[in-house]
Amino acid sequence: MPLPQLAKFVLFGGICVALGACSGSKPPSEADSLTSTSEIREQKGTTLRDLFTSSADPNTTVEVNKYLWQASLEVLNFLPIESVDPFTGVIVTGYGVPPGGGRAYRATIYVQDPALEARSLKIALQGRGGGAVAPETVRAVEDAILTRARQLRIRDSRM
Repeated sequence: MPLPQLAKFVLFGGICVALGACSGSKPPSEADSLTSTSEIREQKGTTLRDLFTSSADPNTTVEVNKYLWQASLEVLNFLPIESVDPFTGVIVTGYGVPPGGGRAYRATIYVQDPALEARSLKIALQGRGGGAVAPETVRAVEDAILTRARQLRIRDSRM
């Protein structure tokens, strides 16, 4: 990878970490676990700024949910991975066309919590040329990742 391109990725990763450590929110209750993405959206809208907010104390180790992490990689396997950081929970992909689709997308996935629930997963999608992506598309990708993560957890509990 050329040095200027590597410098951009390192800078982006640093910005992600810095932004993730800037805010706090109340921890989720057990009643909130496995809440669907659409229910979360009804409670609180998600903006691009919300993608990188974190409820974690910046002085503690960041943990990510292994099922959300694996499900994100499996569901978005058609996108080329540009960078991953399991310590901060950030996956950045390049542009790729989904199977049966005609439009190219890229994604930034942020798994921000060790709990397997919708609020632990943040996704930002971008169409080629900076085009906006319909909220329904983002919601469908989030739901697919959450569904796959639950399947992985169920599979592991049977072993």
